[in-house]
Amino acid sequence: MASPNAIHIDPSRVVAPVDPRIYSGFTEHMGRCIYGGIYDPGNPLSDPKTGFRQDVMKVLKGLNIPVVRYPGGNFVSSYRWQDGIGPKELRPRRPELAWLSEESNQFGTDEFMAWCRELGTEPYICLNMGTGTLEDALAWLEYCNSSADTYYANLRRKNGHEQPYNVKYWSLGNEVWGPWQVGQMESHDYAKKAYQWAKALRLLDPKIELISCGETGFSDWDRVTLRKLAPVIDYHSIHIYTVSEGNHAVNAMGPAAAEKALDITKSLIDLAKIEGDLDKDITVCFDEWNVWDPVRAPGEKGAEEHYDLSDAIAVASWLNVFLRKADIVKIACIAQSVNVISPLITSPEGLFKQTTYYPLHLFSNLMQGLSLDVHVKSPVYDSKTVPTWVSKLDKHEPDARKLTKYIDVSAVLNVEANEIRVAVVNRHDSESYTVPFVFPREVDFDGTVKVYEVWGEQLGLSNGFDGEKVATKEKTVEWSGEYELKRHSFQVLVFKLLK
Repeated sequence: MASPNAIHIDPSRVVAPVDPRIYSGFTEHMGRCIYGGIYDPGNPLSDPKTGFRQDVMKVLKGLNIPVVRYPGGNFVSSYRWQDGIGPKELRPRRPELAWLSEESNQFGTDEFMAWCRELGTEPYICLNMGTGTLEDALAWLEYCNSSADTYYANLRRKNGHEQPYNVKYWSLGNEVWGPWQVGQMESHDYAKKAYQWAKALRLLDPKIELISCGETGFSDWDRVTLRKLAPVIDYHSIHIYTVSEGNHAVNAMGPAAAEKALDITKSLIDLAKIEGDLDKDITVCFDEWNVWDPVRAPGEKGAEEHYDLSDAIAVASWLNVFLRKADIVKIACIAQSVNVISPLITSPEGLFKQTTYYPLHLFSNLMQGLSLDVHVKSPVYDSKTVPTWVSKLDKHEPDARKLTKYIDVSAVLNVEANEIRVAVVNRHDSESYTVPFVFPREVDFDGTVKVYEVWGEQLGLSNGFDGEKVATKEKTVEWSGEYELKRHSFQVLVFKLLK
């Protein structure tokens, strides 16, 4: 009798190459992300010249972060970038409207660029389309990228930075659709303004890549803005956060919303390209995503989420979505990098890795290569989700049940290492499953399998300065054709192919 559960993997069924940029990050002037997080002058743990926390730098380097978005987020919509350059003693202190704090401007563009160089990552700048003007945006681009004998390029040189930074990625505002945003706009107004900005920015630097400000990927804002901006952009931005509401199943199944959103966004992009008669690539930059409960961790109080094992399971499920959608998602930035809804928490004396650090670390280090179209037979969760329309899809779409399977899987063929790597989440809070892994007959591999596992006895386990109760454990198993997936567990299985 065939098993009711199974994972079918065929290395010939390639979805698309996995873009390493899906493991990107985000730093915002919010809470302790910058000050006391990545930048802490005078702290013995910081470099005395740069003020960069070296313990933070070391741990972030372990995540192999390709791109980091800056300086926001909501913060950017009232940010004057000119305040954050030049002699630090002359930089003005300003009221900060997004998170109702004050901004010292001691960390700005040049510090961010130096931090990116040390981390080994590419900078990605979000432009202020709230209080900012097109003139401000062009000046920032000139400061960062121009080698001409012009005012802002020379100002960069005067500030000690002879060579241009050559920032490739620039986004046209942040969440301009939101009522919490300084400078909120209607979709048609934003689209017209962003179109003009895009034209001017490309005149100054034709090599940059532009990201439009989308919403969730399934809203009318996305339809309207894509229709107008498709000719002048390279990526469309999506932001989604998932919440648990104290319910593990809701937490673990939350990323189903992102998966369905990406299906809809891909269709909206195709529609915009057809209507505009465009022959170009437009893909998704999912530049804010994570588990975040604003009630549990309010943004105006620094959004310092303390994650547990349930949240690690949810983050692993998020990353599986990006792998399965490798054809459309080319950049994704977890929000944020340090302290603020982050995989790392610091104190003046040190740091600890949150539970969510470990799935992110395993994906960024192991899940590279060609994304495979995996077929999974699994029990299905059919109760409440957030947003609720994901639950309702079960009743209306025959294909929707695949979004909320308890056994959640992505896989890659890593040609360089000659391995198939399979990321598997058992999202059930109490049931373990013994699951066959089914490969085509011609696929042969070593008799042992390397397993990287993130698990704990209780879903409420969390890490802290007193120790890390949830971390990755490595083991090698003799392969029997099936594997036991413990309840509420995440694992990566590495199959070494025979030549």
